[in-house]
Amino acid sequence: MVKKSHGFRARTRSLMSKRVRTRGLSSPSKVLIDYEVGQRVDIVIDPGFHKGMPHRRYQGRTGVITHLRGRALVVNVSLGKAMKTLIIRREHLQPSKP
Repeated sequence: MVKKSHGFRARTRSLMSKRVRTRGLSSPSKVLIDYEVGQRVDIVIDPGFHKGMPHRRYQGRTGVITHLRGRALVVNVSLGKAMKTLIIRREHLQPSKP
């Protein structure tokens, strides 16, 4: 019997993979966006950056920035009835459209 893997990126073959023409690193303009406390952001995981990557269950969710922490941001996201606090780098965030 083969043992089932339980890693952080287990079962993410299509979720955390890029299309052929978008492979590699993203443009630096994505990192240079200025975020403010209280701003709403969408979590869109960029598989080209492994640091500061949130868990796959938060892909596509919207949260509110509560703190700025070095290169990362502290984001509050609701997950069911619970409110989760995530530390995510800017590469995996984008401003939410109203």
